[in-house]
Amino acid sequence: MMRRRTTLLTGCTALVLALTATACGDDDPVTAGGGDQSLSGQTVTVAGVWSGTEQKNFQKVLDAFSEQTGAKTQFVSTGDNVSTVVGSKIEGGNAPDVVMVPQVGVLQQFAKEGWLTPLSQKTEQAADTNFAPVWKDYGSVDGTFYGLYFKAAHKSTVWYSPDALTQAGVETPKTYDEMLEAGHTVSDSGLAAFSVAGQDGWTLTDWFENIYLSQAGPEKYDALAAHELKWTDASVVKALGTLGELFKDEQLIAGGQKQALNTDFPGSVEKVFGPEPEAGMVYEGDFVAGVAKDQFGKEIGKDANFFPFPPVDGGTAPVVSGGDAAVVLKDGKNAKAGMALLEYLATPEAAAVWAEAGGFLSPNKALDLASYGDDVTRATAKSLVDAGDSVRFDMSDQAPAAFGGTKGVGEWKILQDFLRDPSNPEATAAELEKAAAKAYKG
Repeated sequence: MMRRRTTLLTGCTALVLALTATACGDDDPVTAGGGDQSLSGQTVTVAGVWSGTEQKNFQKVLDAFSEQTGAKTQFVSTGDNVSTVVGSKIEGGNAPDVVMVPQVGVLQQFAKEGWLTPLSQKTEQAADTNFAPVWKDYGSVDGTFYGLYFKAAHKSTVWYSPDALTQAGVETPKTYDEMLEAGHTVSDSGLAAFSVAGQDGWTLTDWFENIYLSQAGPEKYDALAAHELKWTDASVVKALGTLGELFKDEQLIAGGQKQALNTDFPGSVEKVFGPEPEAGMVYEGDFVAGVAKDQFGKEIGKDANFFPFPPVDGGTAPVVSGGDAAVVLKDGKNAKAGMALLEYLATPEAAAVWAEAGGFLSPNKALDLASYGDDVTRATAKSLVDAGDSVRFDMSDQAPAAFGGTKGVGEWKILQDFLRDPSNPEATAAELEKAAAKAYKG
């Protein structure tokens, strides 16, 4: 749901040495002797957006860290407003030690506020060895490595009901045009093609980003994400036009535009995998599988499956991702234990704990794919890792929150307006540029 720069640190800085003590040494509490309990009696406070099943599964990771090191952990759920909650805790003298940051823009904000501690040499070495460079770039600000991406999302997956496609007599499409053609065939068989969650503006940004990355290419995607390219650029107008062809086709969208604007993300999954299906396909990230399985009892791979978001206009198939980066706060009461937790999160063993629990993808290429519980998740994880440096982080998550991450304003609202009336891509592009210019200037 819910950015990138490079330069490696050559070793532990004096600041990190001062704060993390043995974090760069061979007697690191996470690995020495398989866990020497040297953090026994200490407590690491971790803040993040997760709640419910996600919080429960992350707690399993924290429990494994405790078992290795003797440290206790305390998780604080922030809800979606992580930056506001963490900021108030810092001001109140009650800063957590570690924050799981869900957006690149928020990580950059934390760094610019001076809230973050550069990560240890051990964590950096693990990132260099086991992650594609792009993940380290997204976790770095002005050449300093602050954020380790522990959990990732693959947001270039189109989920479908195998029964619906079989009944319509269509194969999984290999191009965007083929996907729309397949959609019309599904519609002719009695179901709408797509369920669209227009009530949640972030799903519409994800539609745009996949089309734009494939159609315009990674260089323009990066430039637009950094607002080095204006939203009035012809490439943006073209991508909006492509998206508009889908939005204005009443045959393709379940309930048409009006119903789409009243459908939230869980509701969009229900329209495909619920007890009374209304559509054959729903586009969103790998997390669709969790909703289909947990809420509607679907067997992933049998009752629910996915195909990669197909390439547009002869471009390359897009791989858009999101993720949660672990950062260490300067003002936390236990920086040493916090840094030790980051070093643990950088290991494939930590990722395996959540992978086995389900509802998780890791960008750590050292993680054995057998750790995932089903073939579909393994395929999704492999696609993410194999994409390497061609992965592009969710563009709206890279933007200032006022433009890319706030309900009722900015990109979310403008694309909802575009779903309501997709007749004028140029005017929509102008509105996007006006909102972006204001947000990036601020």
